[in-house]
Amino acid sequence: MVRKCMMCVMAVVLALGTAGVGWAKPPETTPEERDDLYRRLKVLAEALELVQKNYVEPVKAESLVYGAIEGILGRLDPHSSFMTPEMFQEMQVETEGAFGGLGIEVSLKEGALTVVSPIEDSPAYQAGIQAGDVIVMIEGEPTRDMNLNDAVKRMRGPKGTKITIHLMRKGFENPKAFTLVRDVIKIKSVKSRRLGQVGVVRIVQFQQGTHLEVRDALSKLAKEGPLDGLVLDLRNNPGGLLDQAVKVSDLFLKKGTVVSTRGRDPDEEVVYTARDDGDEPDFPIVILVNEGTASASEIVAGALQDHHRALVLGERTFGKGSVQTILPLEDGSGLRVTTALYYTPSNRSIQAKGIEPDVAVSTGAGAVASRRRAPHESMREEDLKGHFQTPGGPKGEERAGGATDEVQPQDEESSAPETPELKPEDDAQIQRAVEILRAWKVFRSFDAPEAAPGPEGPRGQ
Repeated sequence: MVRKCMMCVMAVVLALGTAGVGWAKPPETTPEERDDLYRRLKVLAEALELVQKNYVEPVKAESLVYGAIEGILGRLDPHSSFMTPEMFQEMQVETEGAFGGLGIEVSLKEGALTVVSPIEDSPAYQAGIQAGDVIVMIEGEPTRDMNLNDAVKRMRGPKGTKITIHLMRKGFENPKAFTLVRDVIKIKSVKSRRLGQVGVVRIVQFQQGTHLEVRDALSKLAKEGPLDGLVLDLRNNPGGLLDQAVKVSDLFLKKGTVVSTRGRDPDEEVVYTARDDGDEPDFPIVILVNEGTASASEIVAGALQDHHRALVLGERTFGKGSVQTILPLEDGSGLRVTTALYYTPSNRSIQAKGIEPDVAVSTGAGAVASRRRAPHESMREEDLKGHFQTPGGPKGEERAGGATDEVQPQDEESSAPETPELKPEDDAQIQRAVEILRAWKVFRSFDAPEAAPGPEGPRGQ
């Protein structure tokens, strides 16, 4: 038995080794370090064998090995984690921004699986499903004791497949059956609107194609008339894909560093730069941030702030300045491992510090209502046990509990409801941003030959 457990552990070690080939230059271990690792693996194998042999109920080898990996990753930092094959697949679906499903957002309301809203033109929308409908059965199975994740998983599926759900609605005497044909549901990560001559672009998360959505939103706003400025709303944006943060920043920058990352080897620095595409807008920009602004959204705010391309308004951001690399394992599971730290163009580390706004405006009662409850609500990176305190410095004390991942993109069949955004007149931060941009237009009209403002827009000192 020990031999079999040892073989399982060795398989995990080999999988870790092969998964790491995606790293730029994995640090080499010394023969002494390898020998020490193998000696300690014997202890792990012995522990697995003793648990499997003596635990009060039979335990599958998969559960033991997965649990061991979870423990390894959980001791490192708050953002390194293990993903089962199901979790790994779900992560891929979310970052791709599209999935096969019905196009409804659901939540638990007093224990009942309730429709928050159908997506326009989705199968659910076309079938007449309404907000407030209660889903009482999915494919003949009652939903009363079904958790949200299971319900969402059951409603998803390949495009073209059928599913029958029973709904209860005010006015119905009995639940009514709706048979729907699943379709590809695309998640929009960008929303836009105009407030007079000021454009507002809100990025909910950074997923595949987000920069294209931002570009299209800017084009749409421009077609509706000239803009005096832009409000780029990154509040409660938990982050997402690094390359999308770089590409979104590049939409507004003509040159220079967007962000750099440094890993275990200080000499191995990766620098991401902007390029002049010839179509960068020249209107002034105000970026809205708060404590829910994290990771990729902090990269955008830091880049535009350092290049004096935008003024940052709001509250200090979350401070999640570490890079996670996704490493697949051979059985379909995967690892999320912290491999580097972010640095802004001025060589600032975001980690546990965040981005300080140029203009501090408290969220207060005028807070934007996030698309879902912010994953970092009421805390920042510095509050997580085990966080990296400073680049290369000591870490915090051993963390407790489950870590919140830096990327929590939500699909439209999510387990939390979308709260409508506040009206502009009730959003203090939006109001302040619009006032600054309108005032900037007035100042630009003044005759000041010796101090005429450049095209980069406002920037606090």
